[in-house]
Amino acid sequence: MLKHITTCLIAGIVVSLPVGGTILIVGALESSISTAGLDRLPFYVPGLGLLLAFVALYLLGLLTSTLIGQWIWKRIDRLFERLPALGRLYVSLKQILGYGEGEEAVFHEVVLVADPQRNAHELGLVTRRYMNEAGEEQAVVFIPGAPTPTNGRMLLLPADQFTPTTMSVHDALKALVTLGKTDIPQTPPAP
Repeated sequence: MLKHITTCLIAGIVVSLPVGGTILIVGALESSISTAGLDRLPFYVPGLGLLLAFVALYLLGLLTSTLIGQWIWKRIDRLFERLPALGRLYVSLKQILGYGEGEEAVFHEVVLVADPQRNAHELGLVTRRYMNEAGEEQAVVFIPGAPTPTNGRMLLLPADQFTPTTMSVHDALKALVTLGKTDIPQTPPAP
């Protein structure tokens, strides 16, 4: 009985976190935007701060989806990376979210790891490849959980135990967080 209650409570917390978090963030945004002076405007109505935040996010997305906007965003990105103390945090968050590139990235590639018990495959993220004492190639593969990719398990696998894909790390993380509700690019083996 106690196990059932604990399981249900944990499931309820996990399910309510995105909804509750969204409500808290939206409320905090509205509160901070309105107290910044909007509430003193003669035409202010509750929710105007949220509307302005929505418009700002839309404009940011529009800006970064154009060629000139991408050029501007790269400059802003480099500026954030160079900030003392906060730059390191910014780079770490980018890497965890799958935006890191090169040797500094946390995850280098997306692979499929066979799960024979379920006759299925799991998405895996390779953190590094190395040669073992016998001269065989192995990899450290992180199998993230969904919808919280920071939870999972780490496997040390020989190269023949997983299949490389063409999926980007960012797309894999996005698919995990949304429980596959986003478009999952086809993942044929990489050449």
